[in-house]
Formats: sequence, structure tokens, C-alpha cells
Amino acid sequence: MDKINWKQKLTSRKLWLAVAGLIVGVLALFGVNADMAQQVSGVIMALGSVVAYIVGEGLVDAAAAGSDSSDTGGK
Repeated sequence: MDKINWKQKLTSRKLWLAVAGLIVGVLALFGVNADMAQQVSGVIMALGSVVAYIVGEGLVDAAAAGSDSSDTGGK
């Protein structure tokens, strides 16, 4: 069984839309008003944006750390 690529999953807009849809659906089931459901959905989408940014920056930093910037080309 292959490992799950969590970096790709956490930066997926589809994942965050699915999570927001699930939460809003549960809130509707319990009779929460539409304004509260909209606010919760907005918070979830904002969280998704933050996670995507953090993971993206982490990938950039990891790539920069992997390249040897002290190499002078052998001269």
C-alpha cells in the first residue's frame, strides 16, 4: 500500500471544500442559522489557505536547503 502524500492532500482545494461542505451540512442538520454556517465555512476556507501557504513555503525552503549554495563551480 502506498503512503499518503499529506503535503499534496493538505494543499488541495478539493479537500478544503469537502471539509467546509461537511461542516456546513452538519451545522444545517442541527439547525444552526445560515449566517453562522457561512462564517464557519469562511473560517475553514481561510484555514485551508494558511495551510497551503505554510506547506508551500516549507517545500521552497526544503528545496533551497537541498541545493548547495556554497559551490563555487570548482574554480
